Amino acid sequence: MSGPRTDRGRLLLVLVLAAAVTVFTATVPLLRDWFDLRVYYGTVHTWVHHGGRIYDYRVPGTEYGFTYPPFAALGMLPMALVGLDLAIAASLLLNLAALAFVLRILAGPGWRRWGWYRWALALCALALFEPLRDTFSFGQVNLILLALVLADCCLLRSGRGRWAGAGIGLAAAVKLTPALFLLMLLIGRKWRAAGVATAVALAATGLAAWADPRASRFYWTQALWDTSRVGRLDYVSNQSLQGVLARLGHPDKSLWAVVVLLTLAVWAWRTRRAVAAGDWTAAFALTGLTACLVSPITWVHHLVWVLPSFVILARAGHPRIAGALYAVMCTSVVWLWFDDASGIDGFLGSNLYTWITLGLLFGLPAGQPRPVGSEPSDRPQPSDRPARSPRSRIARVTAPAPSAAHARTTAVSGQPEPFSGAVAAAIGTVLGPGRGAGRSASSEPTGSTRPAAPKPQSSS
Repeated sequence: MSGPRTDRGRLLLVLVLAAAVTVFTATVPLLRDWFDLRVYYGTVHTWVHHGGRIYDYRVPGTEYGFTYPPFAALGMLPMALVGLDLAIAASLLLNLAALAFVLRILAGPGWRRWGWYRWALALCALALFEPLRDTFSFGQVNLILLALVLADCCLLRSGRGRWAGAGIGLAAAVKLTPALFLLMLLIGRKWRAAGVATAVALAATGLAAWADPRASRFYWTQALWDTSRVGRLDYVSNQSLQGVLARLGHPDKSLWAVVVLLTLAVWAWRTRRAVAAGDWTAAFALTGLTACLVSPITWVHHLVWVLPSFVILARAGHPRIAGALYAVMCTSVVWLWFDDASGIDGFLGSNLYTWITLGLLFGLPAGQPRPVGSEPSDRPQPSDRPARSPRSRIARVTAPAPSAAHARTTAVSGQPEPFSGAVAAAIGTVLGPGRGAGRSASSEPTGSTRPAAPKPQSSS
């Protein structure tokens, strides 16, 4: 079914969808009350103004404190100069700017041709995406890290990669998950970018060690290896492979190590094929998926790393599949098994986001020819462009000018593949059932609309 053809009809549809999204976000998923931002804010203020230690701070009334590397606390020092309300406002603005940057990169060179209508539909759909909702309402840093990493992707695929790797290095110094992108650079034989990423990460880590040697020593020798500081492995919000095993009652580290090695082998094989074809966007998407799978704890809000995969899937000619998977990740469906993840339904349902991530790792189109008319996401490297022979240059100069009819045909076929169908499918699927409208608020920091657990889990 095609959408409205007039601007008035399109504006009306956008307003209706925006109202529906507002109702959905105000009733079904609960805001997280900036819980993680309160962790950051309290940690920095205690460290700067009261002489406290970074990893000793706990949010009043909870057991949750700072879990990132020391450089992250160093980067959050400006919060020590402002009040909490201003810190919340700054977090919203930074996340909005990071989201705009991510969308600009994923849309490709033809982003201006999408028009206000398609962008409005896309923003309505993004407002429903659970990992994004949680990132904003927790005051998390996931989008900023994704933007840093995708900046390197943009540099690599454009051939202007002199400083490629700096974003990955900074992101890895703030949070360990993006460190897998450094291995991706090695697989792609981008030695300079890998060197830049390593140097930036080490410099940032060294700066933090100089600022607070005691905190750095504690983190790298103790806190890093203690997953209990982050949360329970079997908690339903943990959508990693370790979370699946823990909910099965098999949190054995040796079994998890085997599963992780197999996953990394698949990732290395698929990533090598992608970079061999010059498809850096797919390589980055596969790496983001794998990082979520192999991390011991991957809370739902970490899954913003899945966003590039949906864009690639839609561009490769599978918008309905992308829309259906995206819609599932808008529903908070895994929380239905908050209390009991036993049985076959618990095994399948409570790990549904993990299955989606794993399926994308195996099935994401990577290093394959794009369909005619799709917007290319990767420009060839200068060294990859074949040299034109004198005969080809002469033929190009002496070729007859295209006819007017041919020019019109070319202009139409060159338009980027619309994603409004996928967006409409996602919104239609999500807005169908109205689950959870009458549930009470949860005191669970990573919770949804479920009652609080006896031991609430912190997010990281």
